[in-house]
Amino acid sequence: MTVLITGGLGFIGSHTVVELFKQGEDCLIIDNLSTSQIDVLDRIESITHKKIPFLQMDLLDIQSLRNVFSQHDISAVIHFAGFKSVGESVRKPLIYYQNNLISTLNLLEVMQEFNVKKLVFSSSATVYGDLHTPPLKEELPLSAPNPYGHTKLMLEQVLSDMASADESWRIAVMRYFNPIGAHESGKLGEMLHGIPNNLMPHVLKAANGETGKLQVFGGDYDTSDGSCIRDFVHIMDLASGHLQALKYVETHKGCEAFNLGTGVGYSVLDLIHTFQEVNSVKVPYDIVERREGDIVISVADVSKANSLLDWHSQYDLKDMCCDAWKWYQTIKGLNVC
Repeated sequence: MTVLITGGLGFIGSHTVVELFKQGEDCLIIDNLSTSQIDVLDRIESITHKKIPFLQMDLLDIQSLRNVFSQHDISAVIHFAGFKSVGESVRKPLIYYQNNLISTLNLLEVMQEFNVKKLVFSSSATVYGDLHTPPLKEELPLSAPNPYGHTKLMLEQVLSDMASADESWRIAVMRYFNPIGAHESGKLGEMLHGIPNNLMPHVLKAANGETGKLQVFGGDYDTSDGSCIRDFVHIMDLASGHLQALKYVETHKGCEAFNLGTGVGYSVLDLIHTFQEVNSVKVPYDIVERREGDIVISVADVSKANSLLDWHSQYDLKDMCCDAWKWYQTIKGLNVC
């Protein structure tokens, strides 16, 4: 039996594939390479020492998706595929609704046709909006401040409705907080192409002198040092969370949402100072005006994942910063410490 990984060459997907093979699971990756790169496949194989089955295809092509299910004995799906840039979603909402919604609906339709009803779905802490005081619990009312978040929120509702209508569906919805870090080998990490959407790539480029000073948006928030606070979580902890979720859907019916974070908040300046300390490099930065739409504090309540998935984060902020820099040194051909 094979676990289908959609978007398996992306940041979170690729690290999850590594963990799945480490645990002896057979996987099939499909990815359209619109926001990923084919050499990630070689990187996965260099870590796992296995040939990884891969198909380049788009979930918008429902007939090709049917062919995948007819030609492979698929037992479950981990669904990462989708556009994920908040800023781009605000500028180009239509392509986000077209891609994220239709591709997932196609996947669900084909899964239902082939009676494959175990799914781990990639969602986001974005669905909590900015209306609640952290730590954020899964039971809170949801809202989305941008089109990207709306697509995740809509799809969570679709999944909940499907599980209510058909009790044979087994679905785990994973709400990520702020993933950073890289595989400890330095061979696999977040591919840096185009304008980064996340903080860590900007930190890496500033530390390597590729850009000007890093911009820290806002130094006057009601926090310990005036900068925003986030729940940063190591990418390998996220990967292990998906393995635990896959085990969960083997034995639990219905649709359940789980936060994946550390439950600990660090400020943007905490991250910068920790990065400098553990890697012995300077990250030049300027504190600039607040950025519209930024949430001041976003921290997960992870008690549900702790208890129901038996999942606990294992890496701290120092590990995240060290592994991210090791990865960056590798892809830049620098001396790896």
